[in-house]
Amino acid sequence: MRTPTAVTMIRLSEDGEWLLADMFVCGECGTELTAPVTRVAFPVRAHHHYGHEMLPALMEPGTYAVDPEPRGGPWRPWAEVGEEAAAALGVFAPVHSLPSGPPGAVVVAPGDTRATVFIAGRCDGYCLGLDGRDGPNLACESCGRAVATRMDDCSIWQAVWLDPTAVRRVPGPEPRTADWTTLLAEERGTPPVEQPGRWSPQWEASAGAALAHLLAASAGEPVALPAGLLSDMFGRALTLLLPPGRPARTLSLAGPGLPVPTGAEIVVVPVHPRTGDPWRPPGEPATVPLPLDVWLGLAFPQDRSLLPVTGGLPRDVRRDDPLPAHPNWMFRPDRWVFLRTLARLPEVRRPWLRAVYDRLRDERC
Repeated sequence: MRTPTAVTMIRLSEDGEWLLADMFVCGECGTELTAPVTRVAFPVRAHHHYGHEMLPALMEPGTYAVDPEPRGGPWRPWAEVGEEAAAALGVFAPVHSLPSGPPGAVVVAPGDTRATVFIAGRCDGYCLGLDGRDGPNLACESCGRAVATRMDDCSIWQAVWLDPTAVRRVPGPEPRTADWTTLLAEERGTPPVEQPGRWSPQWEASAGAALAHLLAASAGEPVALPAGLLSDMFGRALTLLLPPGRPARTLSLAGPGLPVPTGAEIVVVPVHPRTGDPWRPPGEPATVPLPLDVWLGLAFPQDRSLLPVTGGLPRDVRRDDPLPAHPNWMFRPDRWVFLRTLARLPEVRRPWLRAVYDRLRDERC
């Protein structure tokens, strides 16, 4: 058994300094269960299911996030929990049921786990992998204590969820927080369309969460959208959810590296990937948060893969190869991420917004 140190080295930075990170160990025997990992904001798509295929890892290598809500059973029906108790948990509109497990589950990429073994009889799933239906399915290889649940079935973002009652964090020093200028230089946007013409599931999940904030910020009045991807993301949904009429509010994209929007009552802004804090615009517009990778795809789109040409063209001339991907269907914000997010906004208690929530929740499609 390895004894964890209080400070764990993870990698060298460009200037040769050691960057430091946390580690998680078994709460029973102290065995190291993860590689060194750095905390980032909890992903909006963490509870998102998509399609009928194998999805990539939820977390980037070397990172972890903490779910602030309770996780796991037993599940309690809404009628049993009651509105007052549910609101204390941060849920302000009826849901089918609420988990009563402990909050603070830690999620890491499967490749960042160490010293765990599968628990016999707990490795069931719906289709192509594990879905966690039998509870924790990973145990510490040293002492046998159940410590985590691996989930990698079709439609589920692959992840390992560490049980907060069974593991212990060995903290490193507080990492440096990159400023927005550094993030713009270092981070890359997620393209909105994947081959062969499928809207990115990251975009659909992120748009579902953002739509809930946008609808709340609209105050039930029509919103004017700029042409382009913002209109593709939200235009159809707002037409269906808001009353017709002349737009009373204007939506714009705002954030670092962009001109300050003028006259926009609502702005879509990036969320810091480590802290989870949204970028703050000047003035007092309502803000709609969007994960940084999706926001970058909106603010600084990379529509073409630019490759140097060969032959007789000038040296600096480039061509489009392959051609830009184009979607095969209209964009749809993920409905379940939208409903989940809206149920957790206090604004959903406004009568008009509650009526929207109830109508969509009761629909079967």
